[in-house]
Amino acid sequence: MTDSSELTKGTTKMLILSVIANEALYGYQIIKAIKEKSSDTLKLGVGTIYPALHALEKNGYLVAEWIPQENVPDRKYYKLTTKGRLYLKTSLENWKAFASTINTITAEVKWSWG
Repeated sequence: MTDSSELTKGTTKMLILSVIANEALYGYQIIKAIKEKSSDTLKLGVGTIYPALHALEKNGYLVAEWIPQENVPDRKYYKLTTKGRLYLKTSLENWKAFASTINTITAEVKWSWG
């Protein structure tokens, strides 16, 4: 897969919430986690992640807390709220149903083209 940007449209918030579901992370850790968990297929930049984080925070799906660091600038850690967990659960259920439908349709493609 050469360009995943079209495929990630509409899933960025779900991806972010998924990687912070079990632990609070700061922005760069979120970017790195998505990249690593996707085996470098999904490479979302700061211009994508931070606007999504701000929107998620504004909607009450996550909260942010500045944590002091030693010898480096303070970092803003994000974690899910109860509302965010419910939103993620619904998003994942919808995604799985959508992906299943796409898989069903595309499974019928025959690769015997000349």
